[in-house]
Amino acid sequence: MATTVALTSANVLTCDRHGTVLADQTVLVAEDGSIEAVGSSQELADRATAAQRRIDCAGKWVMPGLINAHAHLLANGRPLPKALMNPALSRGIVGFWKTPFGRPMLRERARAFADAELNSGVTTFRSLGEYDNEAVTLARESESGQWVGPRMMASGPMLAITGGHGADLGLSRVVDSPWEGRKAVRQNLRLGATSIKIAATGGVTDAKALGEAGRPQMTTEEMTAICEEAHSAGVLVAAHAQSPEGVLRSLKAGVDTIEHGSAMTDEIVELFHDNPKSLRGWSALDATLLAAAPLVEVDSKMTGASEIVQQNARIVLDSMVQGIRDAITNDVVLGSGLDSSMTFSPHYAMWRELDLLVSRTGLSPARALEAVTRVNAKILGLESVTGAVEPGLSADLLVLGANPLDDLKALEGVETIVVRGNVIDTPTVERFGDIDELLDTLRR
Repeated sequence: MATTVALTSANVLTCDRHGTVLADQTVLVAEDGSIEAVGSSQELADRATAAQRRIDCAGKWVMPGLINAHAHLLANGRPLPKALMNPALSRGIVGFWKTPFGRPMLRERARAFADAELNSGVTTFRSLGEYDNEAVTLARESESGQWVGPRMMASGPMLAITGGHGADLGLSRVVDSPWEGRKAVRQNLRLGATSIKIAATGGVTDAKALGEAGRPQMTTEEMTAICEEAHSAGVLVAAHAQSPEGVLRSLKAGVDTIEHGSAMTDEIVELFHDNPKSLRGWSALDATLLAAAPLVEVDSKMTGASEIVQQNARIVLDSMVQGIRDAITNDVVLGSGLDSSMTFSPHYAMWRELDLLVSRTGLSPARALEAVTRVNAKILGLESVTGAVEPGLSADLLVLGANPLDDLKALEGVETIVVRGNVIDTPTVERFGDIDELLDTLRR
């Protein structure tokens, strides 16, 4: 098999939790898009010379592509238009996207957001809740090589109860019984979904009263039926859950990943470690902070957040931070997601999510990088596919001009991206200066 690309003289970040860096390494990429070999540049010199293309990485750092375990392709991360917060208008917009005229526009719009993820260094992401089936379609096209896109897992529309998170806005399939839950799973799977997302509790963005965010919504019986149906097809279930009771109910039902999370009790910790109803016998926490932190820590005159949204965000953020600390203390499997598309979570800002994890919870930079590579691959069941710079895995690689272990902002300066062996020489992302300026105030 021919060597198509050789990345030479690189400092390779292994992204283990110890922050191991291997100096003067060469990474060889095979014609099938996999990593052929990794070793000292001296030992691999002849093979590198024979490669179809060489990329000199002297003085640079090479690491695995980022994995965003919680994305959406709904919006660009700027403040959402007020129309989308009006139930009637939102349902009308969502209805249009599902028409023969709207679907092509929706798909191209979503593809632009997926491109923004990739060009910022995210070579794999899990999409957890969309308008229709656009992420599923894009995932198929990317996998088949119709376009050079990221590896994608997609859930299709989220599942929620009547009046639940996203339901009034037309963003969720409504389920109000165990059998309706099973039917909704079957519908999403038939359309090609490779993950399932449920709203176990209320959310911040569409909360109408103080305390609604995090309040349990879906019953344990409903969630159990959903998990059983998804697991029978070998598909993981993710639950939006932002309170201890919501997290506990979700874990008891067999949910595989808790999105956002909350402070943990001993019972919750035990269920993360040993969850007999989950697909793999354990569950994981997918930490997300960036979507909530600006609503709490930035003046509402700048964010435009209402008092109810701001107060709900404060309650949820404090509990999420404690939950992450509990996960670190108790060695719960801890991944990371950007919740991209949400207000102040633009698709290019994965490094900011990691920066918040480090500054707010005490997670080390090494463990933050591990979370967004190796651990997220394990959580998504992709550890034999991607997540590390190792022979046999997909060549999903980033070339950086600085070491992110010194400052995670180095991830903003991706110079070259390799995804499935395809090289992107000049990755470009449209950044929002006003949003970045606001988010810079969160750095500590």
